[in-house]
Amino acid sequence: MSKKVFRAYDIRGHIDILDAMLVEQIGFALAQQFHQHQQKIIVVGHDARLTSPSYAKIVLEALSQSGLQVIFIGCVSSPLLYFTAKQYSGSGVMITASHNPITDNGIKWLIQGLPPSPEQIQQIANTLDLRNKSQFKGAVTSYDASMAYLNYLVSDIHLFGQPYICVEGLHGSAGEIAVKALKQLGCEVNALNCFADGVFPLGAPDPSHSERLQALKQQVIKHQATMGMALDGDGDRLVILDEQGNYISPDRLICLFAKMCLQQQSEMEIVCDVKCSTMIADTVTKYHGKFTMIRTGSSFLRNYLNQHQAIFGGEFAGHYVFNDGRGKGYDDGLYAALRLLEYLSLNQMTLSQAIAEFPERISTRDVYIPMADTNYTQFAQLLETTTTKIPVKMSKVDGIRLDFPFGFGIIRPSNTGEFFTMRFDADTSQNLQQIRQFFVEAIQPQFPEIAQAIALAD
Repeated sequence: MSKKVFRAYDIRGHIDILDAMLVEQIGFALAQQFHQHQQKIIVVGHDARLTSPSYAKIVLEALSQSGLQVIFIGCVSSPLLYFTAKQYSGSGVMITASHNPITDNGIKWLIQGLPPSPEQIQQIANTLDLRNKSQFKGAVTSYDASMAYLNYLVSDIHLFGQPYICVEGLHGSAGEIAVKALKQLGCEVNALNCFADGVFPLGAPDPSHSERLQALKQQVIKHQATMGMALDGDGDRLVILDEQGNYISPDRLICLFAKMCLQQQSEMEIVCDVKCSTMIADTVTKYHGKFTMIRTGSSFLRNYLNQHQAIFGGEFAGHYVFNDGRGKGYDDGLYAALRLLEYLSLNQMTLSQAIAEFPERISTRDVYIPMADTNYTQFAQLLETTTTKIPVKMSKVDGIRLDFPFGFGIIRPSNTGEFFTMRFDADTSQNLQQIRQFFVEAIQPQFPEIAQAIALAD
């Protein structure tokens, strides 16, 4: 049962499974992995969840008993932990389940500045029974890391005037530091739910749910704000509303961020995941960049950026990574919002004006379909065979993605559970239905239940 919490890019699950005993086992396994990479100093932090402080204490004790020095930075956002780890050897552990419900918790970590590979995550799962205590216990030091992080943000970002920003923190661990940074940069700030509260009174701290954005939208409109921003539970994901309270999709934001970066460094590489619109590739080409599409998962994105020196990467889930010499190469919702605000300030534009170049697409939400006993190999082969009959471009980077002249459809096995995820995107409703219908007709003969789910997707 415990193996289910070891996912493709982190450890996460219900606290009935990921309990204190398992967390301790993971702590000792992590210590062994850090030793294998000759790491001596490990930064440890946690999010606002009720179980996170005790889980962090368990992990730092395991690391210390294994002879590692631990710097404990308390309740922080994941980006703040990433920033702090980079000030040392680049290794750290963050206790967080990100945007998941209160019943979950999880563990993210860095080794020399990079997230673990799927193989390294499975290595932890396979070494849970090993407990190599050191003869010499490592020191544990508590440290307030917020000032150094704030100094970095304030020195990097340049604003003119006094923008009015509405911030929705969803009671996660990123709201307070976001408010401080914005105020230090001279903004007038309207803070909503920006104090950490692990009860999560509003529900799971996931800003991709439209109901989580209603209060933010009302405040943006009421105060004629420059923009609204919402952060998830640990601050690595961002949602943006324009000055009229309109939701700006990740596809459009990635296009704007790509344009911003390529105007400063042309002919460089921009990366996005397979769930993103073809509009992004067109934008990168327009602004003389090189475009690459990779598999979904923020850790895969960060590793790719580091290995290939791409200057920006984005995910449809709302992860934005600046790696252009200013950004530090990790997903930071606050930093992405500040870069956007800086662009608007320098160009004296509203967000709706800046984003108008990238029209809204017609798309479905992410839809999840139980895999049950579906043989994915047979499923993929059926789609591949069908595509030979029509002029589409097929990608197998992550699942099966079919690109049509006017949009795309993708269906892929989830990294986090026994189900398929799918998404369809097009320039018009009619073309969206055409793409959806192609998938339905292709798999109907052998997989009628999946075909029906696709036909009914919102």
